[in-house]
Amino acid sequence: MNRIESWYIAYALQGTVVAGLIPIALPLVVGGGGGNPAQVGLVMGALSLGGLVAPAFGSLADRYRLHRVLLSGGLVALAAGLVLFVLASSTAARLALALELGLAAAASATVANLFVVEAHPEPEWDERIGWLQTFYGGGQVAGLLLAGLLSLSHALAGLAVAAALCVAAAIQGWMTTRTPPAPPATAPAPVLAHPVRHCEASALSPQRLFHRPDLRALAGQGSTLRSPFGGFTLLWLASFGGASTIFSLYPVMMQHGFGVAPARSSAAFALAATLGLLLYSPAGRLAERLGSLRVLEIGLLMRLAAFSGLALLGLAPALAGRSYLAMGSFVVIVLAWSPLSVAGTAMAAELSPAGKGAGLGIFNAATAVAGLIGAVAAGWAAAAWGYTAVSGLALAGVAFGLAWAVVRRPADHGANTGSA
Repeated sequence: MNRIESWYIAYALQGTVVAGLIPIALPLVVGGGGGNPAQVGLVMGALSLGGLVAPAFGSLADRYRLHRVLLSGGLVALAAGLVLFVLASSTAARLALALELGLAAAASATVANLFVVEAHPEPEWDERIGWLQTFYGGGQVAGLLLAGLLSLSHALAGLAVAAALCVAAAIQGWMTTRTPPAPPATAPAPVLAHPVRHCEASALSPQRLFHRPDLRALAGQGSTLRSPFGGFTLLWLASFGGASTIFSLYPVMMQHGFGVAPARSSAAFALAATLGLLLYSPAGRLAERLGSLRVLEIGLLMRLAAFSGLALLGLAPALAGRSYLAMGSFVVIVLAWSPLSVAGTAMAAELSPAGKGAGLGIFNAATAVAGLIGAVAAGWAAAAWGYTAVSGLALAGVAFGLAWAVVRRPADHGANTGSA
């Protein structure tokens, strides 16, 4: 218990908002009344852009020691954006506000691990960051349950509640944190290869935004595409982008595509997220025994089966128990994130020719890009061909990723057997 700090509560509240309430309430506000799903995809894609700008906030924190300002200021900006989103009605205004929400969430989240690694000795990092992730994941579950209680008819009220929680988090964070002393200029950036212990509905989590992509490493990706790391990056873009099509439209897709009310779909999401937290340790032990690539393939197989189930259910509108089968498929999709997160994080660190820190930075950037592409593609496909097409896109993405992993296995196996 002496590894838990009071400022973790601020990030638990941020998890409630960013990973719990926003992924449910925003799509419902934009498209819950039968609106154009393309608008939902654009709004959720704009939200994902914050993950690409996060490195700038990390650099500002390091250079000007703005840790507390970014934490509390980002949460206040998040609250302001949510209030304005409640009042906005035009697509342009909602797109601009979704972008502002993503930037604000990134500003407050990107400094979380800095409060740990710059203020405490390295032997304590693992346990402290583990507790930080636990608080954030617990906040996500609470936010999903709250979103289920508010449901479609009170989605705007859900955003107002989220804004109030952000203000409370900003005050609590400001009162309980102190900007840590600057590390020596010669100290290398620490590598924190901890998987993100919550599902990828929100890629704007504190752990996700810690490592920054190295520009020289990014520039060299064109020449290393055939390398194991380049192949893994392509695999991740396809499979994560495919899953993002489902997550970006989740409450609207479940309501209009499968007849599942937002209250039930939010409860199913919360249950899956809770169960997923219990799978991280078993997934890590399995990766130590079988290798990270094998565990990645297990996660992709789980998603392949679940996406196939959703696609088939979309073609059978008269099937009895269809809504329950759809929710069951989504639970499997979320549970698969535990092995995917463990194996993906380990492989990004192991395979990077530019070093672990740069590899994880590129991995995080690829995650943000895939989330953006998946959200926009999902909205376009749903508007053009219906929600069954969204399941088809998700299925195609994960099938490509799995095929790439199987084909590359003989060449990459020696590099992918390290522990997670």
